[in-house]
Amino acid sequence: MISPIIFTVSLLLSSACHAAVQDFCVADLTAPQSLVGYACKKLETVTVNDFVYSGLGVAGNTSKLKVAVTWVTVPEFPALNGLGISLARADLAVGGVFPIHTHPRATEAIIVSEGKITAGFVSSTNTVYYKTLKQGDVMIFPQGLPHFVMNAGATPVQIFVSFSSENPGLQVLDYSLFSNDFPSELVAATTFLDIPQIKKLKAFFGGTG
Repeated sequence: MISPIIFTVSLLLSSACHAAVQDFCVADLTAPQSLVGYACKKLETVTVNDFVYSGLGVAGNTSKLKVAVTWVTVPEFPALNGLGISLARADLAVGGVFPIHTHPRATEAIIVSEGKITAGFVSSTNTVYYKTLKQGDVMIFPQGLPHFVMNAGATPVQIFVSFSSENPGLQVLDYSLFSNDFPSELVAATTFLDIPQIKKLKAFFGGTG
């Protein structure tokens, strides 16, 4: 009979990143994705270009929503496969806001490259930590905690982001409540909002119910 401890350790080892047993594992995006990532490209097909990504030098389109995010996860940058990190760039026009959201699988670090922002998060004790940041400032949003970023200046903002997971996940509170078929009566009962306001928000975010 297999010891529970040995079995648990085996599960942990089987789900560890590929980099724990080899130098790297550039993802083979043509292969199926598993719970531990993609299979590795054949080593003889890997080149230096697999380890370089140039997409963060281009600003996102903020003309419609005043905010744009360029994600760099394994599908965009296969060299991240198995390394437990990912990246992003956020552009915010004047007045732009990235509303309250969470990343259930990652801690987030942001660095302000251009402009001025107000950013913060809410802890599990409902303590709010927020501050206005300028160019060169860095802030951490601990894993899973709701947080926000808003342009606090008179010029566009550019932020670079690092996540402690190659698949951090994203859940925006407003979309979770108002962009689906969650019945308005249940939303009202669980949020204390009135139904007319909920229906107005559902109409804005494309929800039903």
